[in-house]
Amino acid sequence: MTSAVARKIDSIKQRTSIPASSIAEMIGATPQTLSRWARGKNDPQREHLDRLLEFDYLTERLAEFFEPDDARLWLFAPHPQLNGERPADLVSKGRQREVLAVIARLQDSAFV
Repeated sequence: MTSAVARKIDSIKQRTSIPASSIAEMIGATPQTLSRWARGKNDPQREHLDRLLEFDYLTERLAEFFEPDDARLWLFAPHPQLNGERPADLVSKGRQREVLAVIARLQDSAFV
């Protein structure tokens, strides 16, 4: 039986087509640590769990607009609404709320 954390990691991978090493980098963990969580060998510390869950939520919102490969490109490309910064870099710095705000604007424009 897979753990809830492992399911979250798998969901992020499926929604974004990004490798586990990139997920680890964005939530401030090492690839080895993420692998241990995915196999149920360890549980993430609170800070890492919070960042993983926030990133899961972000990718869930992103999946409403993009197929996985497009979501990956969106995350790693400079974005004009983020002053040319890459969403992935902002997530890595704990600034996911800024990225979520851009996604919310996508949602707003989708219903215009």
